Amino acid sequence: MVKTDAFDEVDRQLVHALQIDGRAPFARIAAVLGVSDQTVARRYTRLRTRGLVRVLGLTDTTALGEVEWSLRVQCRPDAALSVAEALARRADTSWVSLMTGGTEIAVVVRSRSGQDGDELLLRELPRTPQVVGVTAQCLLHQFFGGQQGLVNKSGALSERQVELLRTEEGGGPPSQAGPGGGQTDPGGGQAGPVADRAAEARVPVVLSEADERLLGVLEIDGRAPLAELAAATNWSQSTVRRRLAELRQQGVLFFDVDYDMRMFGLDTRAALWMSVSPAELHETGERIAEHPEVACCFASTGQHNLFAMVSCTDVPALYRYLTTRIAALPAIRLLETSPMIRRIKGPGPVLAGASPRRRR
Repeated sequence: MVKTDAFDEVDRQLVHALQIDGRAPFARIAAVLGVSDQTVARRYTRLRTRGLVRVLGLTDTTALGEVEWSLRVQCRPDAALSVAEALARRADTSWVSLMTGGTEIAVVVRSRSGQDGDELLLRELPRTPQVVGVTAQCLLHQFFGGQQGLVNKSGALSERQVELLRTEEGGGPPSQAGPGGGQTDPGGGQAGPVADRAAEARVPVVLSEADERLLGVLEIDGRAPLAELAAATNWSQSTVRRRLAELRQQGVLFFDVDYDMRMFGLDTRAALWMSVSPAELHETGERIAEHPEVACCFASTGQHNLFAMVSCTDVPALYRYLTTRIAALPAIRLLETSPMIRRIKGPGPVLAGASPRRRR
C-alpha cells in the first residue's frame, strides 16, 4: 500500500495493534512496537482527538442470533443525503454510504427478529416520499470482515509482532472467532476457511440490561476505563473485567478500529456486486477474501449473490484490480461496480457533531 507523508510507521503499527486487541494496554503495545509507553499514549491521543482513529466494541450478529441485510436505497437526487443521514442515526444501521451518482445509498441493517427488519424494509422506507426504490439482500455468510479488518492485510506489523500481541498477558483471546466464525492466525488474517455458519447451530446469547449498558458504552469508546464501565452497569470493576472476558470468549464482543483511510494511502472505495453459480460461490468468496484490497466479503441472497467492498489507492488501481484479480475468477458471471462517493456512517454510532471522513 502507498503511504502518505502525513502519518508515519508508528501510527500505522498502532492502528494494526489496536485492531488485534482494542483494549491492549499501551505498555504491551509499546513493548511490541519498540517505542516508549508515552509515545504510544501520545500518538493514540492525537489520532483519537483529531477524529482519525476510534476503537469500537461491537457485537457479533451470529452470537446474538441476529440477521444482517444489505440495502440499496434509490432516492431523488436532491434527497439522497438527507435520507442517508436519517438512516445513519438509526441504531440498527451501519456502513451508510452515498454511492455512484449521488442517488443511491448502500446501508447494512441488522435485526434481532424478522419483525424488526420488516419495520424498516416494508413500512418506513417505502413510505418515505424521497425514496423511489429499495433492494434488500440477506447476508448469508461472511468470508472476511468485522474483526478481521483490512488493516490486518497491511503488513504494518510483522507476524512475530502480531503473535506477541495475541499471546502476551491474555490481550484478547488467541485464535478468537471473528464475526464470521472464522479463526485468526498469528499473521492477523484467517487461519483457514471461515466456518459455515449454518453448520455451527450456535444458541444465541441472551444479554441482560446491564450487558446492554456495558456494550452501549463500548460501541462509542472501546477503550473506556473500567471505572466508567462500572458506573454504567452498577457492577464492581472486577465484575466488569470478568464479564468483558466472558463476552469475548462467547464471541459476542469484539473490538474494531475505525480509521482514516489516508493513513494507509487509500483514497478510492467501491462496492462489487457479483453473480456466481451456487456450486462455485463458497470457493470464489474465499479467494476474494484473500485479496489485499478487500475490506469485507459476503455471500447473500438475490441475483448478485456475492458482495465485496474494496479499497484502492486511486481509480487506476481500482481498474487494475478489476482487470486482474477479479478477471482471474472465471466463476463470476456478472459484475456491477459502484464507487463510493461519501461515507456517512461506519461500523459504530454517529457521534454528535462528527463530520464524515474517508475511512475504511
